[in-house]
Amino acid sequence: VPNLQGPRYISPAPSGGFVVSEECRDVKVFTSSRKLLFSLSSKHGHRFGNPAGVCVDVDGSILVTDEQRRTVHLFPEYGAPICLVSAGLRRPTGVACSSFGHLFVADAGENCVKVFKYSARPP
Repeated sequence: VPNLQGPRYISPAPSGGFVVSEECRDVKVFTSSRKLLFSLSSKHGHRFGNPAGVCVDVDGSILVTDEQRRTVHLFPEYGAPICLVSAGLRRPTGVACSSFGHLFVADAGENCVKVFKYSARPP
């Protein structure tokens, strides 16, 4: 996949495509045939500081850590972004999620992994 601006983190998507974060720029979503589907900033009007870790949960929502803003946002397939974590992170880099609603955030500023419980959809 050419023409990326400082690719950092990548995650597979359930559709066979993948998600890539670009340093100090954006997060792009590609199809299984490596064609750009959309960027999160253009689709959601979201401004990133420095997007880092990305993952996709069981519902197909994209989760992104932002090192500069010290947040984790969830971007649902439909609807507005949701800030899942807005405090307690010094330098969030990597992110992963489990099928049981656990969110794992690598915090390079504190040299640890922080575990959160979240629910993207109402119980």
